Amino acid sequence: MLNARDRARSKPSLRSRLARHVLVPLALTWGLGSIAVLMVGKHFAAQAFDRALLDDAYALAAHVRSDGKQLALDMTPQAVNTLLFDQDESVYFAVFGPGGPAGGFIAGNAGLSPAAIPAGAAYEFAELPFAGQQLRSVSLRRGEPAEFIVVMAQTSASRTQLLRQLLVVSALVQLGLLLVLAWWLSRTITRDLRPLAELQHTVDRRDAGDLAPLSMSLTQGATTRDVQRLGEAVNSLLSRLQESLTAQREFAGNVAHELRTPLAGIRAQASYALAQDDAALWRSELQGIAVAEQRASRLVDQLLALARASEGSAGLKLETIALNELARDVMLRMLPRADALGVDLGAEGLEEPVDVRGDTALIEGMLNNLLDNALRYGGSNAPRVTVTVHREAGAAVLSVTDNGPGLGTAEAAQLTQRWIQGTPGRALGQGAGLGLAIVGRYAELLGARLSFESGAVGEGLCASVRFPLAPAHPPAGR
Repeated sequence: MLNARDRARSKPSLRSRLARHVLVPLALTWGLGSIAVLMVGKHFAAQAFDRALLDDAYALAAHVRSDGKQLALDMTPQAVNTLLFDQDESVYFAVFGPGGPAGGFIAGNAGLSPAAIPAGAAYEFAELPFAGQQLRSVSLRRGEPAEFIVVMAQTSASRTQLLRQLLVVSALVQLGLLLVLAWWLSRTITRDLRPLAELQHTVDRRDAGDLAPLSMSLTQGATTRDVQRLGEAVNSLLSRLQESLTAQREFAGNVAHELRTPLAGIRAQASYALAQDDAALWRSELQGIAVAEQRASRLVDQLLALARASEGSAGLKLETIALNELARDVMLRMLPRADALGVDLGAEGLEEPVDVRGDTALIEGMLNNLLDNALRYGGSNAPRVTVTVHREAGAAVLSVTDNGPGLGTAEAAQLTQRWIQGTPGRALGQGAGLGLAIVGRYAELLGARLSFESGAVGEGLCASVRFPLAPAHPPAGR
């Protein structure tokens, strides 16, 4: 069986297809044109020869005289030979009385039979067999000095020769023009397709991991708009592939970062349960493992939604969310960890309803990451973390503040970049620099804004996310 490359080689090239699609119709047009030229030339040549033959018949009829009793041709043999002289053809004539041969033969070749002349017509052309030859004849009827008929006929060799010459010359000229046109088309098609061939060679030489845009000379230097658009489309495809690969790498990093904590908790609970002999404790730990597994599954779904959203904001369905209630639920889940770390986890403003437009999973992910950072990088002496929800200038603000070492303004601005850690994070030796980068990406997808500033008393770090408020619903009945 042929592989894809062999099958491609077995197909005709675009250059040959274009040449064939252009030259074949041209050749057919050339053939039809030659036939048309031959027919038109034959028609006008026949008219010219017929007119000359009719003129000779009129000249001969002008020498027919009447003596009152009969008609006679008043021409000497020398004058007749002069009138009938033709360098290439044999010319014959006959003169008959009224009604043709029945009216009596007057002069010429008696074997020439006149054609039937329609009533009201003066002459009629016809093909006439004579002496083993096919002649072209004209029968002329005259009424003065008495009624008589003149038949003038000649061979058609010169007509045939003229038509043959006309066909040969016309065919040679058109064939020459066709060859010149074929050469010019082949050269032009080759020149216009050269950028396409260069584009093909460039793509063939590319490594699978090289997704850099094609050279501008291949796209902007194309001789046709179609090749230029093809180059731009290839560059657009490469750009989308680069974005897709980047999103996949980010997704892999997000999965590793987000699942590390729940998986570590599951492993710790399983190890603890295996070290005990109490069945009730086993059941309690298994329940905890099941809950942790559910949270890990929800994180996977969340990351999958982020991956889809990164490829075009697909998978995100914004809805009205009570931000204060969501923050309360996340805090309650974080309390055991805060207690284990000795961190004072508090909240402000959770009693007042604050509705925003967003996605529950993404907002939970943002708050989880902010609290995780605050709990890990909080102060070493009486660590304290506070979650605040309030309204500010037409926006809902979710803040997480700690009393840790804090960060400078320039350093804090870099935290939303992936794999970037602040000085406390590098000193602690934990994390991979993805937590706040994920928060920044979630905020971008939700149309929110992430910012960092120092704590209320000039210590620690305050990370704030500003959400657009959900539109107020009018009271029922209005």
